[in-house]
Amino acid sequence: MLDQWRRRRAAARVKDGDGRQLKRFRWWHLLGRSLFYIRLPGDDGREMEYAVDVSHWGEQEDGDVRAHLYRDGRHRAQSKMPAAFPVPGGRIEVAMSAFGLRRCHYVTTGGAEQQLTPDPRSPEGRRARLHREHPNLSRCIGLVSVVVLIVGIGLNLLQALGPISQIPPVNEVTGTFTPPILLPFWLNITLVLAAALGSTERALRLRHSWLLDGAGN
Repeated sequence: MLDQWRRRRAAARVKDGDGRQLKRFRWWHLLGRSLFYIRLPGDDGREMEYAVDVSHWGEQEDGDVRAHLYRDGRHRAQSKMPAAFPVPGGRIEVAMSAFGLRRCHYVTTGGAEQQLTPDPRSPEGRRARLHREHPNLSRCIGLVSVVVLIVGIGLNLLQALGPISQIPPVNEVTGTFTPPILLPFWLNITLVLAAALGSTERALRLRHSWLLDGAGN
């Protein structure tokens, strides 16, 4: 029921496109643009290329982040996030996190999912190429990202328990909690930056966990 309601809301956000041509991905788009592709058969059996283009910094006119859908290089639709574009055989779902895309998938009417292919010049495409050409290094980077996030969440939670335990209603039940480790300011800042890098690396692979990456939002 909740999923159906969310899909209806996403469908209501979809607006018609203006037919403009899709711009190529340039090197100066690396810090703020995602571009993904998928080829799907149309009603006449002819295969068409769909592209999803997202500017992370939002639109110039209102600052809202939107996903844009292109078909064979022409603008067909746009939507605020999260987006769900109807396409042959299903829909393309797009969602953002604070660190990049967390979802860009083709979902069939039967529920099967397929992640779209990133443009090779985009950050997601470069990360995918690293995984193909150096899978062991890629797995190590992914593991480090997870470890950094877990350590950061654990240590920040310990630091937060002290002030929380001093709230009168909480203090009456638990008493005052003294963290076993008191981190200097510079180390707290370092952990925050490391967690942001870890979540950004995971976003390049469209990996997202409400606990790990949500805690860094």
